[in-house]
Amino acid sequence: MDIEIDTDVCIGAGQCALTAPEVFTQDDDGYSALLPGREDGGGSPLVREAARACPVSAITVSDRVG
Repeated sequence: MDIEIDTDVCIGAGQCALTAPEVFTQDDDGYSALLPGREDGGGSPLVREAARACPVSAITVSDRVG
């Protein structure tokens, strides 16, 4: 899967990091970021739920093609 975080939209609510802490974190400014090596979700079943939990819909999850 591909995970994209729109850093222009993110408000740093942290719901993604609370929902899927094995994939998401917050950077030094408090905005959402992917943990190193987890750019593909790391097989976590909670990635899509974390995207849904974002109050400003800053996270997009899509299936990889190919």
